[in-house]
Amino acid sequence: MPHAELWQRHRQVMPSWMQLYYDEPIELVRGSGRRVTDGEGREYLDFFGGLLATMVGHDIPEITEAIRAQAGRLLHSSTLYLIRSQVELAERIAKLSGLSDAKVFFVNSGTEAVETALLLATQRRRSHQVLALRGSYHGRSFGTVGATGIRGWSATALSPLAVTYVHSGYRYRSPFGHLDDAAFVAACADELRTMIETSTAGDVACLLAEPVQGAGGFATPPEGFFPAMKAVLDDYGILLISDEVQSGWGRTGRSFFAMPGFGVTPDAITFAKGLGNGVAIGGVVAPAGLMDCLGANSISTAGGNPLATAAGVATLDYLLSHDLQANADKVGEHLMTGLRAIAEGCPLVGEVRGMGLMIGVELVVPGTREPAVAATLRVLEAARQRGLLIGRGGLHGNVLRVTPPMTVTVAEADEALTVLREALTTVERTEENA
Repeated sequence: MPHAELWQRHRQVMPSWMQLYYDEPIELVRGSGRRVTDGEGREYLDFFGGLLATMVGHDIPEITEAIRAQAGRLLHSSTLYLIRSQVELAERIAKLSGLSDAKVFFVNSGTEAVETALLLATQRRRSHQVLALRGSYHGRSFGTVGATGIRGWSATALSPLAVTYVHSGYRYRSPFGHLDDAAFVAACADELRTMIETSTAGDVACLLAEPVQGAGGFATPPEGFFPAMKAVLDDYGILLISDEVQSGWGRTGRSFFAMPGFGVTPDAITFAKGLGNGVAIGGVVAPAGLMDCLGANSISTAGGNPLATAAGVATLDYLLSHDLQANADKVGEHLMTGLRAIAEGCPLVGEVRGMGLMIGVELVVPGTREPAVAATLRVLEAARQRGLLIGRGGLHGNVLRVTPPMTVTVAEADEALTVLREALTTVERTEENA
């Protein structure tokens, strides 16, 4: 079926607020490794990975066979019964988390994972007051939208939480951005303490933080930021929840979960997306004292179901046995170096940032820091026309998101860099002649 016909049908039955990429949206129908094919037979190099969910790559035999084998036995039983693969996956995640006496609760998505973590923290602290980072994105449910710090993703001002937003460590547009790293970190920590003292009643439940902000355009704080913030939180007994829905599983290259890579042990970690390599799964890992604080019964009908956890076990096995964290570090550094070289000759690029295979390219009107939103859309389109799929994010929607599956090769990175150089150059020339 032609894309235009499917798009017309989509518009008839899908909400208008469901965002689609490209002037003429495409359907992806097949994938292998880091390549996908659309419904009209065009092949692309996939450097977005289904919004980071296709963490290992498309049609990985070890993962596909594990899913197929489980589907042939049992698809569902609910958490009212023992699920062997769920227990096995929880044991591995608990160990890998680095948290003491850790327990795991599985759900179906990152949104549900964050909701669960908020439930635990607010119950443990007996407070609905929450701190969140500016520029954050935590999900699409009522509570997680309330904790999201990007206007474009905040569907309502109503919320079950009392949220106070604090500095995220994003320097490019920060009023503290002119300071050196040490002074910048000190200013952010001082501001956090001031916000607690002046904008809350004191008994705050938690700070919810993405170590590297996803939808926020891969804003990456300097070294020392999270240790300084954690020191302030500890003074008030405030819990730290690390939202690792996008940054987990070694994608940042430096650590299995990103927050410990900054030298901080959080009180809970949320995860989702890549663990199932495209199969829906999410969860929370936390010490028993926090996880067991609920006084009422709770289950998850489909969370941690046999199919999803079989996919999770296979994905985790593949990830560890192939040392994909090291590959993310190596290829991510190669991409970052290449993108920064492109940026030197491209005034359209304001900043290249990120960690590992979480890379953001912020586009601005040349000679300014004004967000180049229209140009970002044109670069996204130009890259697609040349056979490369990437994403878009940022506070203003002006950041290219480069997030290939963690099996990506250096040769594929070079191919993507060639396309991005051409796309950026073409759009920049168009802007100059407009």
